[in-house]
Amino acid sequence: MKSNLLSNIYNPADLRLLKEEQLTEVAQELRQFIIDVVSVKEGHLGASLGVIELTIALHYVFNTPEDLLVWDVGHQAYGHKILTERREIFHTNRQIGGISGFPKRAESVYDTFGVGHSSTSISAALGMAIASKLKGDFDKQHIAVIGDASIASGMAFEGLNHAGVTDANILVILNDNAIGIDPSVGALKKYLTAVKNGKNPKQNNIIKSLNFDYSGPIDGHDFPTLIKELNRLKKIKGPKFLHIVTTKGKGLQQAEENQVKYHAPGKFDASTGEIHLKSEENLPPKYQDVFGLTILDLAKKNAKIIGITPAMPSGSSLKFMMDELPERAFDVGIAEQHAVTLAAGMATQGMVVYCNIYSTFLQRAYDQVIHDVALQNLPVIFCLDRAGLVGEDGATHHGVFDIAYLRSIPNMIIYAPINEIALQNILYTAQLGLLNHPITIRYPRGRGVLQNWEVENFGHYEKINIGEGNCLKNGTKTAILSTGAIGNNVIEAINQCSNSDDLAHYDFSFIKPLDINLLNTIFSTFENIITIEDGVKKGGFGSAVLEFTATNNFKNDVKILGIPDEFIEHGSVLQLQQLCEIDVKSLINLFSNGVK
Repeated sequence: MKSNLLSNIYNPADLRLLKEEQLTEVAQELRQFIIDVVSVKEGHLGASLGVIELTIALHYVFNTPEDLLVWDVGHQAYGHKILTERREIFHTNRQIGGISGFPKRAESVYDTFGVGHSSTSISAALGMAIASKLKGDFDKQHIAVIGDASIASGMAFEGLNHAGVTDANILVILNDNAIGIDPSVGALKKYLTAVKNGKNPKQNNIIKSLNFDYSGPIDGHDFPTLIKELNRLKKIKGPKFLHIVTTKGKGLQQAEENQVKYHAPGKFDASTGEIHLKSEENLPPKYQDVFGLTILDLAKKNAKIIGITPAMPSGSSLKFMMDELPERAFDVGIAEQHAVTLAAGMATQGMVVYCNIYSTFLQRAYDQVIHDVALQNLPVIFCLDRAGLVGEDGATHHGVFDIAYLRSIPNMIIYAPINEIALQNILYTAQLGLLNHPITIRYPRGRGVLQNWEVENFGHYEKINIGEGNCLKNGTKTAILSTGAIGNNVIEAINQCSNSDDLAHYDFSFIKPLDINLLNTIFSTFENIITIEDGVKKGGFGSAVLEFTATNNFKNDVKILGIPDEFIEHGSVLQLQQLCEIDVKSLINLFSNGVK
């Protein structure tokens, strides 16, 4: 009869009761458990499959949660969650009301640091290690697990640089699989490849030069080697660095062979690994593809156009340009600060630079946006993918702050297209050399609304007049002011309202500068005003409208809809829109009753 070891493991204490030779079977069961759940519930797959042995070994050797384990980013932490008292609820992963897809301090004592953005683990673990020393605890272990893509980020090097001049009890484990979400890039990646291949860099070691006790590279799937080395390192004080080599997607053939697609494959067949493909016939395009195809088309006609992305060529669809015009499209790795200032440097030389960064990740380069771009009034074109609520990735990834954090910056133009045509037209307008300012173009994750965009509209561009709003529908009683793609919820809701003749709808794609003339007309005509956005209400589009009313002494009733002053957790986009009362059904109820 086949044993089932995993079902008897509630927490790492149970794991440590097993013999070392039983861990291979635990690894097999844990891999299959993740495959079975993710195949149905979706989520991040390849990263967790690649660190199963490491996860088991860490909890087997170290006394977690007393010893502190920090995961970088958190894509790879599913095995960790299952072994730390969450196996029975793992099926709720990334679902509304369920557990988070990333380590989260409020969820478990085993999640020592909340993560979602990369390259924070070394600094966090070092902070914990220094704090332990100051409290007189010299035996506590502090382990940071970081990938080869994440360690190339500036923040990771800042942490290494500091750790190397301390005697803090920290172990940095480099999980080297040569890929993040897309393949790793850069000189450090080439260096690590040379080390793995036994070339000279192993002798002239960067990490040793930073005063770390370096060991490796070792096979991250070999339990005896892993456990022996972790036990050895546990006895060594001061900063240590273990270089392990793993395969992302280990244990599922398709995930090993197509690591980009199986990072987060959606639903798939757990037995065969085949992805359940959804029919894309007659579906609108993804906004990211509208960006990618448009910028490629424009770049073929304008030799000054450059594309930049920090580690998201597939997710941003800049890969279209990278494949056809590789000398003018750059993946700079997980380095948002560098991406922004690189774009600024290129802009000083007359290049037309589209810097594509997910909204949530541009937060990491806020100083560069202000200091290196806006202060010098350089016409960098920021393309913020994944703006608004992004769904199951949750609070760390929602792009809901960008309007508020960018609107306060002088010289910055902010534009949110309502649909695919507006997106392609602003991308076209931005490269005409007429703006003389930096511009941010924010658009959501997922598909647009126009089924035949590529057939009917692709390549047919119209110049957009900066700062102009549009009346989408006339009405008699209430004016609804929307910005961006959330305006399509407004359109659908109005169409279903019995009092639709009462409702006027205005599209304020330009959040900055606002169309003051149009606002004067609206506030002089309508008593009731509703603003709607898929960003935070505090400091956002609605706040800008209220600033206008205060400045111009209007006393109209204004209701602001958007994201409340709290972090929104994970769930489907529709569920989260319902939570924030900006879904179609909520809008129908509101519009039918007027402003309250």
